[in-house]
Amino acid sequence: MESFITFLAGASHGLTSVIVGQPLDTVKTRMQAMPSESQSNSLAVARRVVEKEGIRGLYRGGLPIFIGGSLMRSAQFGVSGTVKSKIDESPLPHFASVVIAGVAGGIGRGIVEIPADFLKIRKQVEHSWSMKEVMNGAGITLGRNTVLFAAFVVYVDLAKQACQVGYVPAALMDDTRRNLSPFAKGAICANLAWLTVWPADVVKSMRQSGNYDGNTSSLSLLRDNIKNGRVFRGILPGLIRSSIANGLSMVVYEMTESSLSEHFGLQRKG
Repeated sequence: MESFITFLAGASHGLTSVIVGQPLDTVKTRMQAMPSESQSNSLAVARRVVEKEGIRGLYRGGLPIFIGGSLMRSAQFGVSGTVKSKIDESPLPHFASVVIAGVAGGIGRGIVEIPADFLKIRKQVEHSWSMKEVMNGAGITLGRNTVLFAAFVVYVDLAKQACQVGYVPAALMDDTRRNLSPFAKGAICANLAWLTVWPADVVKSMRQSGNYDGNTSSLSLLRDNIKNGRVFRGILPGLIRSSIANGLSMVVYEMTESSLSEHFGLQRKG
């Protein structure tokens, strides 16, 4: 039952993230993966989309990620929670169990996200696609997600420890003063995790967009991005999106998990 609750809470996180964050995600993706927008700032990109298609244009690619988003976050938190509960029964050190659970959650999310994110990005950059291309960028997507979620749960764990020893301002903590508030946890820890993998995210968008040579390796694209100063392309709209979407999504996640745990008479962990 605990794993089922975690999966449902993860689904609520995913749906909230898509609804709140899709417009800025579209801007970020176009900046990363459309050669015609390679020199444009985020405001210019957003203005051109709105002028051409209205606000609806900022939600391009929203349907596949709306459907897949709930499954992705559900897999992410559900797999991680299940693995963590099993590892907690072993003699492994705490930090090792956190990392292993995070890696497992990232792989679970990545498996679902590969096709969903491919379709989202193709819609966002207005590029056609075929079924044989759906797995383009699968390796970099899986790798990015594995590191992304592992980093997120590590930062969450470190933040919890920092709260308990008094290193965090009270304004950022929850009522127990032993952890970050849900919004702060989602916004701060997610942003740190995204900063950790941002160069890989730029490459992933390029690989999945269809706007770059499919025979070029991810490593070659990364080297080219470093050479041309594109390694953190789209970082501003990306981090703003992450702060708002992940902050609100974590609030919804914890409310859902708390309500379901109370309903079924279970005690929440952590």
